[in-house]
Amino acid sequence: MKNTLTAAFLLAASLVGQAASAGELQLFSREDFRGQRVVIADGAATNFRDFDFNDRASSLVVRSGTWELCEHVNFQGHCAVFERGEYPDLRRFNNNFSSAREIDRRRGHGWGRENRDNRDDRDERWREERREERREYREEPRGPAVELFNDNGFRGRVIQVNNDLDTLRNVHFNDNANSMVVNYGTWEACEHADFGGQCRTFAPGRYPDLRDFSDRISSIRRVR
Repeated sequence: MKNTLTAAFLLAASLVGQAASAGELQLFSREDFRGQRVVIADGAATNFRDFDFNDRASSLVVRSGTWELCEHVNFQGHCAVFERGEYPDLRRFNNNFSSAREIDRRRGHGWGRENRDNRDDRDERWREERREERREYREEPRGPAVELFNDNGFRGRVIQVNNDLDTLRNVHFNDNANSMVVNYGTWEACEHADFGGQCRTFAPGRYPDLRDFSDRISSIRRVR
């Protein structure tokens, strides 16, 4: 049974003069959303040691909001930004995070106090990391944007998606997807045609098991 911890931090402990945000971040100690789980739902966690999770995150889910995760406490060191979606494998960030906070992407910075020069340095590092991730995954001119497989672990029949599909019936793949690779772009997959019903957002990455969303995708479109 997975152990679950909830990091319900008071904003007064880490933020100054800011209202609470509504984002939710879930961290897992093993890849593919397995192992111990920690939920951060009050805007910031300045030190993962407070709940015995320092340098232990191996996968994560951003349920809502946009989150900045950093390798040192108090949002120092190398940082990466994660938007809403599921990240089953943190790759080079595996077991490297010590603090996290929700940020306002429209303003490009966090909700709390920070040094402007440090923030600019972190933003530039984040941009470079995202460029590296795009170089790693995407082959926009030639390769498919999304690959859907009808079995777990990228096995079985596969279809390639480069454009919005309001129904997968047209490609004979309705309710058949069990694993997915997103090579570039951010895509929204929905359980009904015309992007209806429950939807999930998938950032670039490899998703070997769609879990509770297996055999449920009926439409898909690029949202970013």
